[in-house]
Amino acid sequence: MTTLLLLGAGKIGALIATLLAETKEYDIHLADVDPEAIKRIRHDRFPVIHPVILDASDSQALSCYVSEHKVEAIVSSLPYYCNPAVARVARDMGLHYFDLTEDVQVTEQVKTISAGSAQAFVPQCGLAPGFISIVANALMSHFESVETVKMRVGALPVNPSNVLKYSLTWSTDGLINEYGNICYGIEQGVKTPLLPLEGYETIEVDGLLYEAFNTSGGLGTLADTYAGKVQTMNYKTLRYPGHCEKIHFLMNELKLNQQRDVLKRILENAIPKTLQDVVLIYVAVIGRIDGELMEENYVKKIYPQRIAGKTWSAIQVTTAAGLCSVLDVVLTNPAAYQGFITQETFPLSTILANRFGTYFA
Repeated sequence: MTTLLLLGAGKIGALIATLLAETKEYDIHLADVDPEAIKRIRHDRFPVIHPVILDASDSQALSCYVSEHKVEAIVSSLPYYCNPAVARVARDMGLHYFDLTEDVQVTEQVKTISAGSAQAFVPQCGLAPGFISIVANALMSHFESVETVKMRVGALPVNPSNVLKYSLTWSTDGLINEYGNICYGIEQGVKTPLLPLEGYETIEVDGLLYEAFNTSGGLGTLADTYAGKVQTMNYKTLRYPGHCEKIHFLMNELKLNQQRDVLKRILENAIPKTLQDVVLIYVAVIGRIDGELMEENYVKKIYPQRIAGKTWSAIQVTTAAGLCSVLDVVLTNPAAYQGFITQETFPLSTILANRFGTYFA
């Protein structure tokens, strides 16, 4: 069995632990600094899950733990700002490393830390960035030349009931980070910074109207990989119409982007959570095939699922399955993956054929 240390027993970490435990091929040390989070984990059903109270910000304690328990890989489902310190421990201790970060600067730090490592460092696992990058890369491979790549993802309540038409389905820190940080895309073949909450457009899928706008991080490393090879590439978040205008008011006109702790308290106090959500994945690629201008699309809706006797939201399922499929592929053949590994490294066919990738199929 492969021994993992999984940091963070929250919404996503709990499902990652469950999915891996169901295989009976991973020995999972599930760590969190919050005793209440540990108590919520139904580890009694899975003897391969070992709950532990551990402060991941204490690098010395973290290093001692992985050494004592012969851990082979660290998986971080912590907030993005915790990941550089965790990556350094993984590098120093000779461990494989996986995370869910959407933060561009954190990913750059992980890339620097991983230089020369004999182990795999795979940040940005999950949905967006993550699976969306794998899909876009697969579609682009069908073309002789690519002109435009549009990547759109939304995690939305099925039955919105508030003025934002939104529910908190994942990390509030991550959500605010996406709404407030500089975005990157490709324009006229050049990697270009873009303003968040701009680039507004509408899109219709299955007869329903959505709005889309720039958010940070969802493109992953694709802008670096395809700069000079693609004319236009961008990532936008999907929401129900009206959401962007209200978030723009909160973050820019009320200047809460400069007081993110205040905005976090407001959102978590006023916006409910839900397990009744839908994840919408949309990728469109336009380019030349046999000299003709063609378009190819990938569109999928994913809903909550029952796993191990419990209902998990669509965003939990897609994010956890994205990480678990990549992790499973890497740790099945670890010698093939060394140093910094981008999401577009993984063929879509390999991910969908994986036992965890079937949740996208």
